[in-house]
Amino acid sequence: MKEVRLNNGVMMPAIGFGVFQIPENETERVVSDALETGYRMIDTAAAYFNEEQVGNAIRHSGLKREELFVTTKLWVQDYEYDDALRAFDLSMKKLGLDYLDLYLLHKPYGNYYAAWRAAEKLYREGRIRAIGVTSFSNERLQDLFLHNEVKPAVNQIETHPFFQQREANLFLQQEGIQHEAWAPFAEGKNDIFNQPVLKEIARKHGKSTGQVVLRWLNQRNVVVIPKSVRKERMAENLDIFDFTLTGEELQSISALDTGRSPIYDDMDLATVKSIGTHKIHD
Repeated sequence: MKEVRLNNGVMMPAIGFGVFQIPENETERVVSDALETGYRMIDTAAAYFNEEQVGNAIRHSGLKREELFVTTKLWVQDYEYDDALRAFDLSMKKLGLDYLDLYLLHKPYGNYYAAWRAAEKLYREGRIRAIGVTSFSNERLQDLFLHNEVKPAVNQIETHPFFQQREANLFLQQEGIQHEAWAPFAEGKNDIFNQPVLKEIARKHGKSTGQVVLRWLNQRNVVVIPKSVRKERMAENLDIFDFTLTGEELQSISALDTGRSPIYDDMDLATVKSIGTHKIHD
């Protein structure tokens, strides 16, 4: 498995397995299949309500803990300092782990400064190997690390051919923060798997459209966490290192960028309010 080196020296797989929107009653089976297929990084979150099932799959896999890279995320509701510490302990109990590889603040709303300082404490204590954020704009991310001690190791942001995040990618590379893509397949929007440019590139390489998308992200030094409930697709998504996209092909994909998300508008006030006030527990 190809790896990337985070800004604190921790090695992170270049491809992981995401479990967003996998039903709770299917998660353990699906994660077990992913681990059997060869995935060694699993990405979950408190707000996905499947940490316990992920932990069960890990425990039953027979794999050594040090072979795995596990990510979970802190939800906005628990961003106050003491709440963040309690939420982390609950996530660890559900996962059944002694330490976590990567802990992310899930959204850039609420008191994320307090949450970050709680994450810094856990990081210093050795309970987390790396800390980072999700869906932070360049401006909020810069403000966060300028006024805290530990620089985020990762920013996980929506990134796919229709929303390529070029400015974010450049900023993250300049700052030594790893760019990680959520929704690399745009959650199926814009009929991505039948997009003509991507299909033609896939045909030339004898690959699938999904493999082309993942390879394109990989060549941009972006970590990916594709999701599938089908074992054959899981294997396909790992099989992207035996071909290279040409400069011309990269330019063709570059032209697909719309500069905006087809999933949700994070500048829309109603959307921001909905996410920022959403509760995952009493």
